[in-house]
Amino acid sequence: TCYSALGSYIEKNPEIIQGFSDALYEAMVWVDEHTAVEVAEVILPQFADTDVEFLAKIVQNYKDLNAWNPDLVLGEDGYNRLINIMKSAGEIEEGAPYDKIQTPDFAINAKENYKK
Repeated sequence: TCYSALGSYIEKNPEIIQGFSDALYEAMVWVDEHTAVEVAEVILPQFADTDVEFLAKIVQNYKDLNAWNPDLVLGEDGYNRLINIMKSAGEIEEGAPYDKIQTPDFAINAKENYKK
């Protein structure tokens, strides 16, 4: 998962960005530490027409793919895969240079701020 915000918004609202990052990190740790069934039971209300067993299989697939990794820092390889997917989908023609758009400080701080 990747999120974006304008640089001007980040500069004016660092506490909001940090709060979002902290909450996301806490959620990713929770998902990582719980079974697919436990996760499915919690998110089931968001999928009214789905049963918990089916949803648990989907959750397990995501867990097996490591799609919900608690490490919020998007590495350059992951960024390049994301850009290639977006290009293949016709969403963009070219991606911005990784070092010009990556802001890892909030993700790093979220890990440091986490309290069990």
